[in-house]
Amino acid sequence: MTPSNSEPNAPAPTRDPFVDWVRQATPYIHAHRGRTFVIVFGGEAVADPRFPDLVHDIALLHGLGIRLVLVHGARPQIEARLAGRGAQLRYVNGLRITDQTALACVKEAAGVVRVEIEALLSLGLANSPMAGVRIPVVSGNFVTARPLGVIDGVDYAHTGAVRRIDRQTLRAVLDQGAVALMPPLGYSPTGEVFNLSAADVARGAAVALGADKLIFLTEDPVAKDSVVKDSGGDASPDGDPRELPQDLLGPNLLARDIDALLAASSGIPEDVAQCLRAGAEACRNGIRRVHLVRRRRGGALLRELLTPDGSGTLISAEPYEELRPARIDDVTGILELLRPLEERGVLVRRSRERLETEIDRFFLTERDGLITACAALYPYPSAGMAELACVAVHHEYRATGRGDRLLAHTEDMARAGGIARLFVLTTQAAHWFRERGFEPASLGALPMERQALYNFQRNSQVYIKVL
Repeated sequence: MTPSNSEPNAPAPTRDPFVDWVRQATPYIHAHRGRTFVIVFGGEAVADPRFPDLVHDIALLHGLGIRLVLVHGARPQIEARLAGRGAQLRYVNGLRITDQTALACVKEAAGVVRVEIEALLSLGLANSPMAGVRIPVVSGNFVTARPLGVIDGVDYAHTGAVRRIDRQTLRAVLDQGAVALMPPLGYSPTGEVFNLSAADVARGAAVALGADKLIFLTEDPVAKDSVVKDSGGDASPDGDPRELPQDLLGPNLLARDIDALLAASSGIPEDVAQCLRAGAEACRNGIRRVHLVRRRRGGALLRELLTPDGSGTLISAEPYEELRPARIDDVTGILELLRPLEERGVLVRRSRERLETEIDRFFLTERDGLITACAALYPYPSAGMAELACVAVHHEYRATGRGDRLLAHTEDMARAGGIARLFVLTTQAAHWFRERGFEPASLGALPMERQALYNFQRNSQVYIKVL
């Protein structure tokens, strides 16, 4: 007897968005387990009344088995203490000079911030997201620092730079299941304390540990008329903020392009620029993924790590999404990509066996192991023509330019092979091809070998593009 829920007229089950999200996040949960992430945020985050929400997200990542190093800044806390003492802030060449008074404020602020973070990570109330959670937190003298010294005649006093990270101790802390907490401070073998950039500390820790990800939680980007670096890990603005156009960064950046971007884009605020420079340097030293995530966007950290498109900007040494020839181990992924289009009759159904024999004709784009688009090129050299077939884009990545990118690539490959004309047979995508230079043609315009294979039952339309 056929179960009622499988009868042809039975209503389709209602989709549960929560269940769909969990299933979508599952591959990332498995991929991140046991990985090491370095997460850096400024003192503004700690001062924000919504900081507990961020801590809850961090606690969730710890619960998923991710090894966490947290690096915090303390700029607003430092400045508040300096103002309370009537001290003057001094900047030269964009760098803060940390004199004895400023250093005392840095120590106080770093201590207070550390305690606040530890307190929130210790929360275990039954009516909170931290219920039943036990997260040990370890802070310490992980950073050996050196003074910036005298530059162009200016003594920067207790402003320093990272010299070395105690990777062995940090790894031992993470191996014990604890969260490592690192302030923007460093210590010298002579017993001195130095005020450091949180971005510099995070970069140094990520490189020393060979971290899988370095994540900067940035403040809402604003463009400023004038900004100066803050050795406490953030920026000190001087000017009226205005909204920063998001296309200055975009979803993906290559490390090699960041210097040019910073030189050409005066609207990028200094705190974001610090993160970009530190991120590029981390990539050049072996860190594969660096993320810039806008902290104020609710749940942005989780969206960045547990969804396909993330929520911020990814910096990598190599292109994040690769366009390459297909390999035999891509067959399953290509079949999954093509299946919905085959079921709708957009594409001709291909068997696994046929796809395996023709795999060298396919090109694809791949993102985090997911095949996001594919196309195939079948040349007919004697006629100076080639067929573009199996153009497919994953349903979650439509209207993102992936189809255009594959088309441009196949056209380049065809030209390189001496092909003068590209043709397609389509039943439902005629307008897409026409908008890209394909013109209607008759069946007789195709190579004789292809005419012999034409499926009159499908009644596909023919379009040709002169390359």
